[in-house]
Amino acid sequence: MLSREERLKYEIAQELGLLDKLRQVGWAGLSTAESGRIGGLVGARKKKRVGEGNAPSHEKRPS
Repeated sequence: MLSREERLKYEIAQELGLLDKLRQVGWAGLSTAESGRIGGLVGARKKKRVGEGNAPSHEKRPS
């Protein structure tokens, strides 16, 4: 079973049209730009979630 973060990475890869490539070559087969884009969007969504108060307590930052 995938963690919440892993599911988010796959979801973003799908949104970017990279899911088929990811399934064929794995994470190591993605270009630096592709994996950086996924990582950037994961970070942005996690930050947004923290701001909305929907993140798990270990992801929340103190005020």
